[in-house]
Amino acid sequence: MANSLNPGNSASLTLDGTSGGASALSQFRQETFALTRRLFIQLGRRPSAFVGSVIQSLLWLLLFSALFAQAPKSTFGIEGGYIEFLAAGIIVFAAFGGALNAGVPLIFDREFGFLNRLLVAPLVSRTSIVVASALFIVSTTLVQAAIIGGVSFLMGAHFAGGLEGGLIVALVVTLLVFGIAALSMGLAFVLPGHIEMLAAVFVINLPLIFASTALAPMHFMPLWLQVVASLNPLTYAIEPIRHLFIHAQWSLGDAVLAAPWGTVNLLGCVLVLFGFDVVAFLLVGSVLKKKLS
Repeated sequence: MANSLNPGNSASLTLDGTSGGASALSQFRQETFALTRRLFIQLGRRPSAFVGSVIQSLLWLLLFSALFAQAPKSTFGIEGGYIEFLAAGIIVFAAFGGALNAGVPLIFDREFGFLNRLLVAPLVSRTSIVVASALFIVSTTLVQAAIIGGVSFLMGAHFAGGLEGGLIVALVVTLLVFGIAALSMGLAFVLPGHIEMLAAVFVINLPLIFASTALAPMHFMPLWLQVVASLNPLTYAIEPIRHLFIHAQWSLGDAVLAAPWGTVNLLGCVLVLFGFDVVAFLLVGSVLKKKLS
């Protein structure tokens, strides 16, 4: 009985002496669910950051769509108005902003000592701390994307991609969020405090948005900015969503991005985002492993 109650053996032996493989997986799910639920409780008690993010995104949608409302349609390479061009960029802007702030709750937990309590708790896997944060960010950003999509529809941007296209949009947003959130959580463990974390968010946020195709098409940029935009993961999320907004007939082989070095189809953009996630997790994995050990 002494061994069965030992937290260090919780992943290999249960209280009734049965094999701990299935039990460990069940405990991991329970831990992840509990930690994710805690984040949603915090959101319910203090929703100002979420509401502020949604309002900011909607203001960008309103102001920029009004600013370029009279621009020639040929400027943006679409048949509809600028709102149809802009909607995809604002959806990705909201998702990117939410993911970039993924490390902020972790760094506050670290400063207030709650993270230390988690690290000494008998968790079956401390990875649940990171997974819970990622699931929370993905859930909230998908809600933001749905709100922005709904408001865009009311403003005249009709999503032509259908149900399957909507699933592709959800996949693209999720892939982008996972990669950015992983990097943000890595920063939360590397930077000394929340002031440095917030400064990093402010420095990174807007430059990456403007160095993408969120607000203007690739051909509208000077060559050096085209190169930068073609290396920006946000561009590979924006262009597939934009293509699905304006094309009722689409396929994974459709060319959606004309980069300086060649064209990229819809499937290629998804694969680039997947590769970005892999690189992000590899870069952050060693940091998290060290800090969570």
